[in-house]
Amino acid sequence: MVATSSPQADSNAYSQTPLWEPNEDRIQKANITAFLSYLQQHHHLTFDDYNALHLWSVQNSEDFWFSIAQFFQMKFHKPFTKVRQLGKQFYHTQWFPGSTLNYAEHLLRHKGSDIALITYAERHPRKTLSFDELRDQVAACQAGLIKAGIKPGDPVAGLLPNCSEAVIAMLATTALGAIWSSCSPDFGLQGVLDRFNQINPKVLFATNGYLYNGKEMDTVSRVENIQDQLSNTPTLVWVDFFDPNQPFTPKTGYGLTWKDFINKQENASNKNGHCIHFEPMAFNAPLFILYSSGTTGKPKCIVHSVGGTLIQHLKELGLHTDLKPNDRLFYFTTCGWMMWNWLISGLALGSTLILYDGSPMAPKPKVLWKIAEDEGITHFGASAKYYASLNKFNYFPKKHFQLSNLRTLLSTGSPLAPETFRFLYNNVKDDLCIASISGGTDIISCFSLGNPTLPVYAGELQCKGLGMDVDIVDDEGNALHQVKGELVCRSPFPSMPVGFWQDPENKKYQAAYFDRFQGIWSQGDYGEITSHQGLIIYGRSDAVLNPGGVRIGTAEIYQQVESFDEVFETVAVGQKWKEDERIILFVVMQPKTELTDALKTAIKNRIKENATPRHVPAKIIEVPEIPKTLSGKIVELAIRNVIHGEPVKNIEALVNPQALEHYKELQTLQT
Repeated sequence: MVATSSPQADSNAYSQTPLWEPNEDRIQKANITAFLSYLQQHHHLTFDDYNALHLWSVQNSEDFWFSIAQFFQMKFHKPFTKVRQLGKQFYHTQWFPGSTLNYAEHLLRHKGSDIALITYAERHPRKTLSFDELRDQVAACQAGLIKAGIKPGDPVAGLLPNCSEAVIAMLATTALGAIWSSCSPDFGLQGVLDRFNQINPKVLFATNGYLYNGKEMDTVSRVENIQDQLSNTPTLVWVDFFDPNQPFTPKTGYGLTWKDFINKQENASNKNGHCIHFEPMAFNAPLFILYSSGTTGKPKCIVHSVGGTLIQHLKELGLHTDLKPNDRLFYFTTCGWMMWNWLISGLALGSTLILYDGSPMAPKPKVLWKIAEDEGITHFGASAKYYASLNKFNYFPKKHFQLSNLRTLLSTGSPLAPETFRFLYNNVKDDLCIASISGGTDIISCFSLGNPTLPVYAGELQCKGLGMDVDIVDDEGNALHQVKGELVCRSPFPSMPVGFWQDPENKKYQAAYFDRFQGIWSQGDYGEITSHQGLIIYGRSDAVLNPGGVRIGTAEIYQQVESFDEVFETVAVGQKWKEDERIILFVVMQPKTELTDALKTAIKNRIKENATPRHVPAKIIEVPEIPKTLSGKIVELAIRNVIHGEPVKNIEALVNPQALEHYKELQTLQT
């Protein structure tokens, strides 16, 4: 039975009028339209609309994923015996059993002088690598890895900025069948050790520093400490990120420079330089190790597979994002966020990737938009927080740049508020597919995302991902429609983790996703399916507020509060109070503004009018900053722990742990 409510009855009712609709030319040129033609021609299948296609993709999972492999011309060294082999548990499912392939081989299958990578960094000159040059450098790096004794299944780690060397090292590693794992260099010493000491990398690629907001950050002593404290003392390779006219020289016993490691002489005999070995790996063999945020204990090491990652990224980038050869894809990310892995998979479609390292606001908010204009970026991605910040800073890209090539704007990291959708259409470009996407590190991909052939509604993710059996359910697991509940996936999918590192009995894996609802994946997001079959994500389930027993997503409050020009950002948590829970709202104010009683009243009134009386906070408190993870996500749980006098188990997961001091022992919370 599916429970349904009328949109008019919901105080946060979704819009019935789209902000954007694709024209017929856009629809006809879309990759997903070509995929529909392929299904009709080769499988004699036709569909009335996207919802019918999605239903077929989850009810006929094997046929669907086989068609994706065929459509994107995945290369198997050894053929599969079947598409899916179900097991006793959801996560025991085997995909394309018997087959072998290589992830890096697909990303490096495009050759020639077309540009593969364009890199930018603060105070660094623009650099480019063609597809042929990229292959040459991957071959040279691979020679260094072979010399270091790297074999299939060995972990290799990177502590690197978002630079071309990170891409090269990852491709060289995965081409050999080894496992790649990375963190960004802004991770603290303990944060890196908590991650890398669990996997014991045999080679560590690390930078001697990075630039952020105009400041040089030296990482040499931290990297040396990391090498000393890692249990197996990995081979250390330095990527010099500072002045090329003053080359970095490591201390004796502390590794090699990048130039020495790649050992170009190994490849001098090959005039083309394309002597890369692509090790055939089982479809379900480990490819990447990603990490949970680690705010409730040591980060979990989530292992993603060769084939599952590849086939899911081909589907998402190719069909949902409409990425084509010669398109230019940009995502503002670091090597410590799964969006970096997602971005790099764009090479498999023959697209040019634009990499940027540094502050997105330095020296001015125009920095990323100037790159978008100069490089003709077609697909631009960033966090929802970044887009909201543009509004707060009164920066309007449309006034300064034409962005004539831009056709898709991507957003993730947190829910994209309805007013931010409208801001982007009004102040970036009116002819855009704005794709808010949601999934995460857990699946290295998305449950819900965009579609270039569907309309865009304010505050909504356009659709469920093809092949992803996504649903919203109540506490008993019953399906809900137009009612808020838990986001789940009812059927196995290729990009679910193959397991957690050092979790041989899958106890951590089971607890993370399957303890809540038996036999189905629980993502831990709180959301709603709309009348358009789109989704609204209201926040993380563990951060959901519960005053008077009514569940409230934090995003519902944020979108009202952050519409005030005086407020820069905000966070809401639940405080235990008199055998119930009350909502406490913390706000960071814009410069030269203050939180007056009149403003508090206005905030409460707007929340009451546009949400419900239960959404109204009991107290509104000004703070100078909000604690966030290294990937920029607000940590409601850490704040909730602090105001209750409970410990935060792993402050190394935070980029600004000192911010927690502002929430301790607040007298105003005692009354």
